[in-house]
Amino acid sequence: MKTFTINTLGCKVNQYESNQICQLLTDRGLQYVADAAAADLVVVNTCCVTHIASAKSRQIIRKAGKSNPRATVVVAGCLPAGPSDEWKNIAGNVHFVTRKADLPDMLHGLVAADPAESATPSNKPCYETKIKDKTASGEDSSACLPLLNSFSGQTRAFLKVQDGCDAFCTYCIIPKIRTQVCNKDVKSVLEEARALVGSGHKEIVLTGIFLGAYGQDTARRRHWDSSRADGLANLLDQVARVPGLCRVRLSSLEPGDVTDRLLDVFCEHENIAPHLHLPLQSGSDRILKRMCRQYRLDDFRRSVEKLTSRLDRPAITTDLIVGFPGETENDFAATLAVMRQVGFAKSHIFPFSPRKGTAAALMTPRVPAAVAKERSRILQEEDARLQEAFRNRFRGEKATVIVESLDPPQGRCERYFMVALDEPRAVRIGEVVNTVVR
Repeated sequence: MKTFTINTLGCKVNQYESNQICQLLTDRGLQYVADAAAADLVVVNTCCVTHIASAKSRQIIRKAGKSNPRATVVVAGCLPAGPSDEWKNIAGNVHFVTRKADLPDMLHGLVAADPAESATPSNKPCYETKIKDKTASGEDSSACLPLLNSFSGQTRAFLKVQDGCDAFCTYCIIPKIRTQVCNKDVKSVLEEARALVGSGHKEIVLTGIFLGAYGQDTARRRHWDSSRADGLANLLDQVARVPGLCRVRLSSLEPGDVTDRLLDVFCEHENIAPHLHLPLQSGSDRILKRMCRQYRLDDFRRSVEKLTSRLDRPAITTDLIVGFPGETENDFAATLAVMRQVGFAKSHIFPFSPRKGTAAALMTPRVPAAVAKERSRILQEEDARLQEAFRNRFRGEKATVIVESLDPPQGRCERYFMVALDEPRAVRIGEVVNTVVR
């Protein structure tokens, strides 16, 4: 094998792990190519959080085999760990890695194998690779993949510090796929952060499947070790001190993760972005209970009050699920009311999609599709209004922007919204520019 390519679907964690895979293969002497038809090895890093994501993953796997029948296709990510009936019927020279910890050994084995043998097309069914588990409990199961020294294709570098979830929200299949709650050790995080800054990245986003559980062995708060309650805050404090790091951002938290210690760290470091993503999902306590979320509306409100009392006009972004089973007009109205009360800087709105294997897939009564679509439209309109209102609060003020595109020249500021640049001088992708919000 001489060449490889990677197709990535899904979240920031998947994007991070794809960069790890790319680095491993490059270190083994393979050359990255963008075109799957020219690659000896095609890695598809899949997502299956929804049925649509699962179907798209399967489509890309089949397309890779058709566009280059002699290529070896490795399927990583969440799909192989999900329901097997969603991928067992895919045939060809396709290797499904059902456990993440097996991936490095599989890749090393394929690269070391005879190229002619490993690249021979086959009509046999795909097979799973199973290797003795060498993962220690509580440690990051991707630790055998290399620490990143660069993050290709992005101005912002994602740095995974936590993996796994066992909270079992009723709509989410992830606890059945990324089952082990584990953490990257602080030394490795700092080593990786320094390397990413050294390669030119001005912003690092700390990410995980349940980021707030960093330092814990479970995502279920009632079982948390109180002596490790400030694990994420202490890690953020150390990352923020990495020389040359212009900006650090957290990917997603829950209301209970907004502790006094975390806010102290925010206030101590100017390079921590005043932006927190707090998924609300619903403004109704009744629906939050059906979702098995680990907070209620009052908890969310208290966290927002904490944030706004300590930070200067922080950007609070969120996720909302509309049309969850049993959602009434009153439940929906409560969600809309919370949107307006908080004044979210941005809301990601998802119509409920039942996922096989989750408790919510069996819940009734179902909200009619037409009703869910209309409710989604209303929330989208409110989100557009709130985004504009939040941005207007900063018009005429200075902002620090990291350039993300040149046509047109623009970049993301501290509070996450995009700012157009009308600089008289030429700018470069990744450059830090001080400008005025217009």
